[in-house]
Amino acid sequence: MRYRSPVTIIGVIPARYASTRFPGKPLALIAGKTLIERVVAQCRKARALSEVVVATDDDRIATVARQFARVEMTSPDHSSGTDRIAEVARRVPGDAYVNIQGDEPLINPTVIDAVAALLSEFPMSTASTPIRSLHDYNNPNVVKVVAALDRRALYFSRRTLPYLRDRANEAEEVQVASFPFQKHLGIYGYRRETLLRLVGWPVSSLEAAERLEQLRALEHGIAIGVVEVAHDSLGVDLPGDIARAEAALFKDLANAS
Repeated sequence: MRYRSPVTIIGVIPARYASTRFPGKPLALIAGKTLIERVVAQCRKARALSEVVVATDDDRIATVARQFARVEMTSPDHSSGTDRIAEVARRVPGDAYVNIQGDEPLINPTVIDAVAALLSEFPMSTASTPIRSLHDYNNPNVVKVVAALDRRALYFSRRTLPYLRDRANEAEEVQVASFPFQKHLGIYGYRRETLLRLVGWPVSSLEAAERLEQLRALEHGIAIGVVEVAHDSLGVDLPGDIARAEAALFKDLANAS
């Protein structure tokens, strides 16, 4: 099925203050600018987005973010970023919405554009990148995805998949090199009607088992298009990640000069 290409695509960045592992993370400084400001700046480079909105339930984040972006205050009771995006969608008119993680200060705008472009073919979209390291291969916090030949997601899991039966007894380095395992990147595109349907359904059994909300969409028959990109994500999950993000930022600036 081919859809009419969305005309108005809104980029939404959920930003919470009450992170268990890193309270106040959106306001952490990355080379002199707040994390949320750096994410907004990268989103503004994406050609597909008509507008960039910061969705937050915290006045401290809102006060800072209003200096450089539109801010929508959202309920503190949302259990997921998707619910927060849906609240914004009910107030901010658009044909589609892209949920962009608020902890990736170096997100590549071409990834945002690629996810947005897939919404002309699928009601929901996301991105993946090849797994290149054993750390990602074995890490349950690195979600894996397998897709069909038409780029439709077949499944997402915290376990490594597919299982390489004929290489199961070989070294993991060999397994990683012998199959194009895909790491799921935490960015989603939704057509408006799909987003509002999705949040109206209860948590599904697979979603509860894996703690992956995209599985609710698959269980209800929503096709999710997956675009493979070369750019990996660099998330700031802990205070110790700031130095790594700054090093990557300085490297990018040096390469651009």
